[in-house]
Amino acid sequence: MSASMATARAIPAAATSCILSRTPFLRSLGRNTICFSRAKLISPSSRRLFSCRAIYNPQIQIKEEGKPETLDYRVFLVDNSGKRVSPWHDLPLHLGDGIFNFVVEIPKESSAKMEIATDEPFTPIKQDTKKGKLRYYPYNIHWNYGMLPQTWEDPLLANSEVEGAFGDNDPVDVVEIGDTRREIGQILRVKPLAALAMIDEGELDWKIVAISLDDPKAPLLNDVGDVEKHFPGTLSAIRDWFRDYKIPDGKPANRFGLGNKPASKDYALKIITETNESWAKLVKRSIPSGELSLV
Repeated sequence: MSASMATARAIPAAATSCILSRTPFLRSLGRNTICFSRAKLISPSSRRLFSCRAIYNPQIQIKEEGKPETLDYRVFLVDNSGKRVSPWHDLPLHLGDGIFNFVVEIPKESSAKMEIATDEPFTPIKQDTKKGKLRYYPYNIHWNYGMLPQTWEDPLLANSEVEGAFGDNDPVDVVEIGDTRREIGQILRVKPLAALAMIDEGELDWKIVAISLDDPKAPLLNDVGDVEKHFPGTLSAIRDWFRDYKIPDGKPANRFGLGNKPASKDYALKIITETNESWAKLVKRSIPSGELSLV
């Protein structure tokens, strides 16, 4: 496929999304109905969440532009009309009942370092580069890896619980531990189970451990202890993988806060709420966006 060609593929039905609303309202969420808005904040509990306009199961497609493993390759999300949708800003985070949208950037058992292009319009997924060359992990990642939409780790906000480390200026990362290998750009409904506080060159880079609702073992997992019971050794393997992956390039190992241990589901939900609030301030332009795209 040439750099000028593009293909589009429908995301599976679980990848429900909705269209940006400037005049939102709140309503209960059905199983296949999700919602979002950048316009207003409400306070249904002690923490702030976005209000929303619900739309029933609209179709979102993955549209590839360029050839994989080239500098020009991009993976966009588009709606029914072909309009581009930002996986970072336009997909809703909250689906209700502790369930969240998750966008796959790197499928399990692959090594190309794909990521949301936070500085490009509509924030497509691209392969990361260093000094003009495409980046790869030194070995495959063993889980589906990606990000939570409508979250942001504020680089000006110090976390007093994690050595005063500042955010890494990116959406929050997710490690999805289910058995199925997913696709770049695929949207999954996941439930968080644990959190790891990785410190990468002094920056805080949260890793939320989660499982897709369509995984056969999902009903068995509800907190960090269930991960060890049903996926023994997985939490340690995730921590060790992210700790060591830079060592082959001659860099020091990454570190982890919170006593080098995974935090609970409740702690993970707290991190998601806090970073959603930071994202809200970002898109409302309450804090400087720098080179980040807000489109």
